[in-house]
Amino acid sequence: MTATTGTGRYAPRPGAAPLTRMIAAQAALETKMLLRNGEQLLLTVVIPTLLLVLFSSVDIVDTGVGEAVDFLAPGVLALAVMSTAFTGQAIATGFERRYGVLKRLASSPLPRWGLMTAKTLSVLVTEVLQVALLTVIAFALGWSPHGNPFAVLLLLVLGTAAFSGLGLLMAGTLKAEATLAAANLVFLLLLVGGGVIVPLDRFPDAAQDVLGLLPISALSDGLRDVLQHGAALPWGDLGVLAVWAAAALAAAGRFFRWE
Repeated sequence: MTATTGTGRYAPRPGAAPLTRMIAAQAALETKMLLRNGEQLLLTVVIPTLLLVLFSSVDIVDTGVGEAVDFLAPGVLALAVMSTAFTGQAIATGFERRYGVLKRLASSPLPRWGLMTAKTLSVLVTEVLQVALLTVIAFALGWSPHGNPFAVLLLLVLGTAAFSGLGLLMAGTLKAEATLAAANLVFLLLLVGGGVIVPLDRFPDAAQDVLGLLPISALSDGLRDVLQHGAALPWGDLGVLAVWAAAALAAAGRFFRWE
């Protein structure tokens, strides 16, 4: 920054930029880095798109009455949220922590909570792009959604908060290599057992009770209740997501290590 002196000359006026500008700049940088990473694009765009197209076009899994895409589209939207807010963020943040990037950023004028806010904004921007792309593809496959857009937005926001907290908790407590392995393993396990592709009622009754409490199950079932069945507000699923979000974000804030 500069300021004019009495003689009309400009003199330096050092100081940090406004906090909102710093957060916006960091969020833009985080988004560019995320979209340029090939592995992240595979998780956030390619895999959800392939799953949606493949299982909607080929009768592999019995999705019940109606068009397969009506069942699959909400689940794939939930998977996209998990891939960005949890898997992608955990891996990227874990390696930033290992290489000392977080330590350096923590010593900058941008406060730590501002850095986390920027990362969250980056996740939200990426999710908007994901949801838009997957929605267009689903419509092309014959998807006929119903329900209240506000309920969908609320589910997506709570799901993002829950998975973001879990991703930051993992990245801030495990080594980068362990985070990479664990995040990908959890992604695969929840893809299979979280009601994304395979309906939960295909599992044994005892397993259904446990799987139904997972955040991916709550998000996919909640989106399905609204978009496929026209439910107003799926309070049970919203409650599960709210508990996961509060617990995960609190734990991440308590145990996250910056170096």
